[in-house]
This record gives sequence, structure tokens and C-alpha cells, in this order.
Amino acid sequence: MGDPFLQAIDLWKTYEMGSEKIHALHGVNFEVRKNEYLAIMGPSGSGKSTLMNLIGCLDTPSRGQYFFNGQLVSKMQDDALADIRNQEIGFVFQIFNLLPRATALQNVELPLIYAGKGKTARRKASGEALEMVGLEDRVDHLPNELSGGQRQRVAIARALVTLPSLLLADEPTGNLDSKTGLEIMSLFDKLHSGGRTVILVTHELAVAEHADRIIHLKDGKIESDTLTA
Repeated sequence: MGDPFLQAIDLWKTYEMGSEKIHALHGVNFEVRKNEYLAIMGPSGSGKSTLMNLIGCLDTPSRGQYFFNGQLVSKMQDDALADIRNQEIGFVFQIFNLLPRATALQNVELPLIYAGKGKTARRKASGEALEMVGLEDRVDHLPNELSGGQRQRVAIARALVTLPSLLLADEPTGNLDSKTGLEIMSLFDKLHSGGRTVILVTHELAVAEHADRIIHLKDGKIESDTLTA
């Protein structure tokens, strides 16, 4: 089967609050293969957000090793972690984080501006990303001219525009009604079917069940790791 795409070995994350130590993660171990569709669940305080931050190279563990596509990222410095985030990971959050005075196309372009891409290449890639999420007819609309579901699609297009190897979504339907949430989850299903590795962090079972595998966290440990099919 080859090497895993993501691999966590004995991951710990400890925060010091005065004289007290808070163990957000306790020796977490798991592997993720390329083109896998994984959901991470757990109650508030279970370590979901902490684990997502480690998976997304937004933070480093207090102890243990984390490999991203064969690279040991748990020991990397901030600049190297930023390169991994910018080149390899597309983030989708509950809050859409769109610039209110920028069009859909301009919002999607942002990661490419940071990457130093030229205007023509940016416009082409951003238009293709919006087409991928079904918004090719909304490129010139401002966020306040779009529905909640359309704004989340713009955010997903922005996550996809750099052609990341991992799509990492944190409560992607949290600000949407149930019908719109289903439409967004159908889009994630389609993106996964197209060959993308997708990891969802959610507290909603109906959302998690779209994935092929669900990891349940409790008190900073993996309580269960099961296939949904």
C-alpha cells in the first residue's frame, strides 16, 4: 500500500496554565492514506481542534512525531510549516472569512497573490476553482450578494485554488441551514470522488457519516476508529 500520507505517532499536546498542565492530546496514533475521507468527532474539550491544528500544521506537538506526505513536520520551524500550509493544505472553516468588499473571484485569488502568481494565471485558476464548486456565474458578486451556501462554496474554491493535497474542513456546515449543509456535503463528496484527501472536523454525526472513516476523540485520546461502510 506504500507509505501513509499522514502519520501521527504518540502525539501529545500539553498547555501550561500557571502551575497546572492541561493535556489536550494524550498519545494519539493514526494514519491517513491518500484519497481517504476521514471525519474527526468528539464532544467539546475532547481535543478535536487541537488535533486539527496539528494535522493542518498550524501548531506543533509537545511530544511525538507527525509526518505529512513523508516529511517530519513536527520538528519544523514556523517558516517551513507555513510553506506546507500554503502549498499542501486547503482550509475550510465554519466562518467563511471572505473579504466583504472583494468579489468572489478576488476572494478566491488571495492564496495565489500570497504565492506570487501573475494576474493572468491567478484569474484563470480562480475561475476554474469557482467552476468546480458551481459558481462560474457568480464570479463578480460580493459576499453580501451571495447566500450562505454560496459564500461557503467561495471559501471552498479558495481552499482548492492552490491544488492542495489535503482539504481540511472545520465544522464546514456549522453556519448553514440543514438543506444548504447537505448541498455543501455533496460538494465534499464530489471533491473526494475526484481524488482529493478530505478530513472533516465536526460534532454532527450526519456530517461525519459522509466520510469513509470516523475517529472519535474523548479526553484527548482516540476512543474509536471505525469505517462507515
